[in-house]
Amino acid sequence: MKKLILIILCFVSTTTLFAQKFASVDTEYILSNMPEYKQAQKELDDMAVQWQKEVESKFQIVDKLYKAFQAESVLLPEELKTKKENEIIAAEKEAKDLQKQRFGNTGDLSKKRSELVKPIQDKIYNAIEKIAQEKNYSMIFDKSSGATILYVDAKTDVSDLVLAELGYKISGQKGSK
Repeated sequence: MKKLILIILCFVSTTTLFAQKFASVDTEYILSNMPEYKQAQKELDDMAVQWQKEVESKFQIVDKLYKAFQAESVLLPEELKTKKENEIIAAEKEAKDLQKQRFGNTGDLSKKRSELVKPIQDKIYNAIEKIAQEKNYSMIFDKSSGATILYVDAKTDVSDLVLAELGYKISGQKGSK
């Protein structure tokens, strides 16, 4: 009796496993075909360049202060040397703080990236979810991350369907590159 139950359980679990449908998407491919993502990326790149120039100018001020200090430090009294050193240290701290404010993990660039890219990511996720429900997919993998999937049959890639669901026209099928 136990053998019969075990055989039935194995058969049911095997049948269930084969009944599942899987698909994959390539989010990098999807994003590269979305004009609003390209625009958001351009805006982020422009901001990064502008902010990098701002940070570099602060570090140039520190460099000038340091070079001036080196040139005149021999002639300065000890109390004035200390004052100049403190000015350099304060200017350097200000430059580093600005760099962290603009480019740190929770900095302005990171916040702006979230503000611009999150709505696009949500739009893609909603399209994927809709396709998965309509086509009865058990799972849809993102193969652009690469580390978790070693083989993907091109027939299961629904990236073009996601782009179509988002309302974008594709010049050719992804597989025909």
